[in-house]
Amino acid sequence: MREHAATVAAELADALTTPPDVNYGDDVRPDSPRWRDQSLSKGAAGVAVLHGLRAQHGLGGTEAMHAWLARATRDDLTAGPGAGLWFGAPAVGFALHLAAPGRYEGALARLDAAVAQLVHTRLTPAAERMDAALRPSQYEFDVTRGLAGLGAYLLKRDPGGDLLRRVLAYMVRLTRPLPADDAAGSRAPGWWTADIPASSRDSAFAHGHANLGMAHGITGPLALLALAMREGITVDGHADAIETISLHLDVWRQPSVAGPWWPERITLDEMEDGRPHRNGPARPSWCYGTPGIARAQQLAALALGDTARQQAAEHALACCLADPVQLARITDPALCHGWAGIVATAWHAAADATTSLDHSLDRLLVRLLDHARDTARDQAPGLIEGSAGTALTLHSIATGTTGGWPTCLLIN
Repeated sequence: MREHAATVAAELADALTTPPDVNYGDDVRPDSPRWRDQSLSKGAAGVAVLHGLRAQHGLGGTEAMHAWLARATRDDLTAGPGAGLWFGAPAVGFALHLAAPGRYEGALARLDAAVAQLVHTRLTPAAERMDAALRPSQYEFDVTRGLAGLGAYLLKRDPGGDLLRRVLAYMVRLTRPLPADDAAGSRAPGWWTADIPASSRDSAFAHGHANLGMAHGITGPLALLALAMREGITVDGHADAIETISLHLDVWRQPSVAGPWWPERITLDEMEDGRPHRNGPARPSWCYGTPGIARAQQLAALALGDTARQQAAEHALACCLADPVQLARITDPALCHGWAGIVATAWHAAADATTSLDHSLDRLLVRLLDHARDTARDQAPGLIEGSAGTALTLHSIATGTTGGWPTCLLIN
């Protein structure tokens, strides 16, 4: 099966050899397609990672990597409000670090400096917000453009630095309840946000919510805290913060015939009722579903040496991966919410597991191989939401290596 994975990875990579010839003209709107170039998620920066890591294994030259890096940097890189691990200067810096180690050191140093300044500018208002007992936006702390993602960047680029410890200290403080003057009050966790989920018109979110997902919720910070602790990087209150988030997830863990599951978000009415208002799990994705949540809990348990919690997380993951009803909700091959994300998450979980997940992983890999080409031509070319991520997942399975890219998902 590894040979098949290698073959399909090569086919997908070959289809991404040359950046398309696109002229964006003078369109500089924030939602313009031109900004995808500097996106790890949907654009050129993510494709450069694929070609760089393949070149390091002798699977092609570096020409494609250089072409995609050139595309990623053809406009000024942003380090403004929308920038984060998946977009802008941090995304390109992460891509350079993985794709071209030992090259472009001057450019990478400048990107590191830009990311450091970005982290400073995020930490200061976050501290002021907490001092004022105000609710955070999820983008203050999430993986995509918040401090969890920027912490992941620092974990790669400056693990011994003071700035990473400041981010971790922020995460510790985030876990403490706020005496906020709103309907949720001090009953809600410190990460309770007033943000309304994208595309939602549900009045249930009028008083805020707690997001449990990896992409935008509290399991992203949990995974960052756990990964840092496993590297021996800790701050005051670190273990207590991991325990606080883990206990919160324990409270919202739901039993079912098919195995434990978690809701994607908790509204005020659900918090007051002590139960979610849905009867079962949604899509089993990395971004919101049981795979991402269970992996974060497994990492937390490994960091704290909590064998019982580790086994509970692995049991939840194994049940999810064996449930045909949940798996039938997966409709694309991508990392964020598709087959590649499930495979990559399960692969790392299996490497740390107390019991074998190999049988489930084999079945999942077959599904990924079956669907890897399904929408490749229609997808964005990027790493997290595009065909480059599908190819890189298969490359990792085929070679037994990762090159560090899963840190952008906080699964390893």
